[in-house]
Amino acid sequence: MAEAYAKHFAKLYKKNIEVFSAGAKPEKEVNPLVIEVMKEEGFDLSGARPKGLEEIPLKEINLIITLCDHASETCPYIPGVRRLHWALPDPAKIKSEDALSEIRKIREEIKARVEELIKSL
Repeated sequence: MAEAYAKHFAKLYKKNIEVFSAGAKPEKEVNPLVIEVMKEEGFDLSGARPKGLEEIPLKEINLIITLCDHASETCPYIPGVRRLHWALPDPAKIKSEDALSEIRKIREEIKARVEELIKSL
């Protein structure tokens, strides 16, 4: 979700930035409910897949944002790289009967935070 919004807002606000999304221990697939709630916003994540840190150019990174506590705990320290932590629930772990509603709330929080961040760059 964050990657899709970051790319969208970077284009909208004409920010020349590259966006990567990865995790130290990525899930096997994107939660289908995440795909569903992002489709509601016009983003097609059906072809997306979780990526590991080894798949992104860590030496080119100048900002890392961790979105859940587990990510914050497992994200490697990279000297000289600014780091932000947004303690949000991990959509991959939500299994409740009201999961769709919970993931929509997370989506809206991510959307707002990402937009504010991109505008500030």
